[in-house]
Amino acid sequence: MITMTSKETVTDEEERLRKCVRALPNDQRFAFHQAAEKQLKDPDTYAALNYLFIAGLHHFYLGKWQRGLFNLCVFLGGLVLLFTPFSTLGICLIAVISIIELSALFKSQIIVQAHNNAIMKEIYRNITQHQPIR
Repeated sequence: MITMTSKETVTDEEERLRKCVRALPNDQRFAFHQAAEKQLKDPDTYAALNYLFIAGLHHFYLGKWQRGLFNLCVFLGGLVLLFTPFSTLGICLIAVISIIELSALFKSQIIVQAHNNAIMKEIYRNITQHQPIR
């Protein structure tokens, strides 16, 4: 699970992971990079999905299906309510989701970097037969 931490902490963790990977034998390092290339996510894609589609598609991009579905349902529910006598509630739902997701937009670099660190840790553990990261 990814928790929100400071940019410095996430960057330090990434550097520590990269040092561990550089210390691997060539065959393991190659396997690590092949796996990482397929699984790592792009912060710009995450930010674009968040910016263009506040409905939660950026959560799907990182594999957070439950949060993505929740955001999408709340957003779509708000849209539907706009065309009913409860349009004020619809506006409120869309506004709340937009405000919450605006925060994720501004933190997209660190969110994706932390996500990628978690993926790199898992790949490292799998390649090194579950050795802890030094």
